[in-house]
Amino acid sequence: MFAGKLVAGAVTACAIAGTVSFLVVPGLQNRGVHVETLPPESLPAPTDKTSSVSFANAAVISRENDGHYWTRAEVHGTAVKFMVDTGASTVALTYRDAQRMGLNPEKLDYRWEIRTAGGITYGAAVTLDSIRIGRVEVKNVDAMVLRDELEQSLLGMTFLGELYSYEFKQSQLIIRR
Repeated sequence: MFAGKLVAGAVTACAIAGTVSFLVVPGLQNRGVHVETLPPESLPAPTDKTSSVSFANAAVISRENDGHYWTRAEVHGTAVKFMVDTGASTVALTYRDAQRMGLNPEKLDYRWEIRTAGGITYGAAVTLDSIRIGRVEVKNVDAMVLRDELEQSLLGMTFLGELYSYEFKQSQLIIRR
């Protein structure tokens, strides 16, 4: 009986400590209250791992007045305007953009059924040599050329998923390779 109360008390104490750590302490730090941190000797030792990512390879995409993130990217030597779409599983190209890039969309095989916000259409699978936005470049990007139902090319997850990171900060999207 005593052991059960002791365990229940310990669990309650841990729950209270966790709540204070995650809810109260950050609020105090934001108000300029000094919160004691762990002494350096209690921190884990640094590892010998080094990052191979250079944050000089970053680009910033600003949110436009319509609330979307738009960018110009170089694809096959052609400037293409993309709307960033984290909900799109692939990079999707309009028929017109595919023509401008020299992909000969009239000769592609549109066998893939694609569900878009505008409805169902058909797409042809292609691999783009690279997509470059500023200093950020991703090579061999899988994409779909959509026959119709797409008014704007979309920068989807086959590009975004190859990045080191992407993050939204206020009205900017920062991408890193």
